[in-house]
Amino acid sequence: MTLPVEARRRARPGAAPLWLRAAGVVVAFCFAFPGAYLVWRNFTEEADPLGLLFSPRTLGPLGRTLRLAVGVSLAASVMGTTLAWLTARTDLPGRRFWRVVLPVPLVLPTFIGAAAFIRTFNPGGLASDLLSGLGLGRTPELRGFFGAWLVLTLFTYPYVYMPVAARLRQLPGALEESARLLGNTVWQAFRRICLPQMMTAVGAGTLLVFLYTVSDFGAVQLMRYDTLTRAIDTYHLANPPVALALSLLLLVLAAGVVAAERLFSRDRGSTDSKVVGHPITYPLGRLRIPALGFVAAAAGFGVGAPLAAMLDWSVEGLMRIARGGRPLTIGAGDVAAAAWNTASTSAVAAVVAVAAVLPVAYLVGRYRSRTGTGAHAVVISTFALPGMLIALSMLFWTLRSDFFGALNNTMALLVFAYVVRFGSLAMGVTVVAVQSVPTWLHDAARTLKAGPARRFATVDLPIMGPGLLAATGLVLLSVMKELPISLLISPLGFSTLTTRTFDSFRDAFVAEAGIMAAVLVLLSLPLSWFLVLRRSDRL
Repeated sequence: MTLPVEARRRARPGAAPLWLRAAGVVVAFCFAFPGAYLVWRNFTEEADPLGLLFSPRTLGPLGRTLRLAVGVSLAASVMGTTLAWLTARTDLPGRRFWRVVLPVPLVLPTFIGAAAFIRTFNPGGLASDLLSGLGLGRTPELRGFFGAWLVLTLFTYPYVYMPVAARLRQLPGALEESARLLGNTVWQAFRRICLPQMMTAVGAGTLLVFLYTVSDFGAVQLMRYDTLTRAIDTYHLANPPVALALSLLLLVLAAGVVAAERLFSRDRGSTDSKVVGHPITYPLGRLRIPALGFVAAAAGFGVGAPLAAMLDWSVEGLMRIARGGRPLTIGAGDVAAAAWNTASTSAVAAVVAVAAVLPVAYLVGRYRSRTGTGAHAVVISTFALPGMLIALSMLFWTLRSDFFGALNNTMALLVFAYVVRFGSLAMGVTVVAVQSVPTWLHDAARTLKAGPARRFATVDLPIMGPGLLAATGLVLLSVMKELPISLLISPLGFSTLTTRTFDSFRDAFVAEAGIMAAVLVLLSLPLSWFLVLRRSDRL
């Protein structure tokens, strides 16, 4: 006997509709295209691609990138872990205040931090002149490896600090108390009890710092340290084959880091809620003042110095105008236009990104489809694609394959690049949102003869709404701070706050850069607080 259509659907609840599987395949293709195109161009552009890959022009930037990434990762790991221990497990004065302040560097793009340090500490800067006036000599010039290392360490340590601090606050103190009763010192209890349980958080955070460092463009560009991203920017017009070879090396390096991070994340244990006891608070004793000085220095250099520099630049420019000096090169209309471009483009890209990954989330979260599993893996893997590589891929593709210039330097291409770059951020939250919808509600709606569109509007969307909004916010926040994609493939005459800030500082218009940077921080800080900073304990 042939079952009715509705009965067959109930008998096979895991079978995804054909149109949904097709949408998942299309999404996977779009996300995989930029990386695949770079690989294809590398092996079709030159007669000897392997020779170019291992030439001094490519191995030199690769070596410098690895040197910087290793140095920043080690420093950020030690700094982030130490700060996490001090704020989570000691009687450090003002712990609640420091817990709010220390993650704030995540809000600031690294190139703003680099600009602040260059302007403040280099000869002629505020700190250099102050020390010289006190007879203490001048500060060392922040350029090259040291400058890039210092800035990236100060602005990436929260990737280690936040998960490690959260892990330390979750660990019950029963095992540590037992170790102390058995005669272990504080250091022995930390090494034997705490360190093994938090190493997965330390390792995963350190690998994220490594990935961020190899992908960074703004800080190394301003510090004039020739890493892979800076070399790609140098060669992408003058010598495209070399830029392609450099991009392939960067792609392989970033993919390896993400694969390692996934292994750490997979092994990350959860705290047994049945273990009784609150985390132990250790007294600092004589180390109280040095510890407080270390935490204050980290917050001062990572948060206070950039914000003070932006305020100083902005006030200096406004006072110069009030005194009848050289006028600013920007007006209120320019600032408003850049802010509107940033906000509107980020909002569009965020909505499109969530809409793009939603079919894949349904395939994975509701139907457990093999197609969805493959598409999900492709979307998540784009986390390894630095913005520079996506921009380069889209730029080269439109120059060679775009018919009649239909996509070259268009908003559609810019939004597509943003979606590919940050769609992976929305993927996890969207899957959780889809899984939060109870199956019995769908069964009830289907019994009441509600079609798929009506079930989505009346059942799915109200329940998934908060999760989808969080995913949208994460993408929006990230797009607002993106620099390489905005620089390389924005439409002609289209500028965002990041591009205007970067260009203004590079052209020595410091007051203009400060104003644009201040507006960017004002736009992104509230969103960062609601989405990231206030939830740091749960990361």
